[in-house]
Amino acid sequence: MSSQKHYSNGKLLLTGEYLVLDGAQALAVPTKFGQDLIVEAIDEPELIWGSFTNTGECWFEASFDLPKLRLTSATFNSDKEGSSEFIAETLQTILQEAKKLNPEFLNSLKGYIVKTNLSFPRNWGLGSSSTLINNIASWAKVNPFTLLWNSFSGSGYDIACAKHNTPILYSVKEKTPTIKEVNFNPDFKNQLFFIHLNQKQNSREGIAQYRKAKEEALQHISTINEISHNILNTKSINDFNTLINEHELIISKIIQQEPVKKRLFPDYFGEVKSLGAWGGDFVLATGNDDTPKYFKNKGYTTVLSYSEMIL
Repeated sequence: MSSQKHYSNGKLLLTGEYLVLDGAQALAVPTKFGQDLIVEAIDEPELIWGSFTNTGECWFEASFDLPKLRLTSATFNSDKEGSSEFIAETLQTILQEAKKLNPEFLNSLKGYIVKTNLSFPRNWGLGSSSTLINNIASWAKVNPFTLLWNSFSGSGYDIACAKHNTPILYSVKEKTPTIKEVNFNPDFKNQLFFIHLNQKQNSREGIAQYRKAKEEALQHISTINEISHNILNTKSINDFNTLINEHELIISKIIQQEPVKKRLFPDYFGEVKSLGAWGGDFVLATGNDDTPKYFKNKGYTTVLSYSEMIL
């Protein structure tokens, strides 16, 4: 049996959240965690799909008839939002769009068993869908950005991280991504930590608020671009702290949400920056050896150092 394997990196957005949707240059980093997709050919004309968590449990299964891609069964083990139908339809949409881009894809009388394996907990928000889209694009031999935008929306920075093994400066204009691999390797990286806020963020709310404030938002793009570049060149943790604070204030004003430090960690001795969609998933904290203890005492048990998290 011939099997092939595709792998994509997870992602974190360090600067440019929200504004990246309108052309700002964002600094994004691929994570050591990601998702693979293993394809085995079978003789029957069906696609049998299984999605597995980082602990090896199957959380979603589905079967499709080929070549029509008609859903024949779906089961979903989760207490999270979404039903097996919704997840199956989402997967079906991605596969159908891949097929439109490459009509040869899934078009034979044979079928496949597909297994996807996450290497991070699903609620971490490191990109379970972006890694899936990039893996399917790789399998179908189609452009992953086109696949993303034909299936969903988004800036596409997460797709770029899926494919690049270094930090990147990312911007997109009129659905044309510009990706520049950069060297972000600060001397103070042992003072940087990622803390999971124990909640999966629904980014729609923040994006809706951002859209409302779009006029004002666009005026800040050049400042955010400057911050992204300065963060790349900064040599000291003090300068870094100043830059992330400036960034927090700008986004806070645009989306009218309190910065996360003020809201949750006002007594913290270092600085805290929201990442991606505000209010959930991971935040970045600057600090020292006492940082993990501070957050764990507050009930935030998932604290990763920079080197544990970033590729």
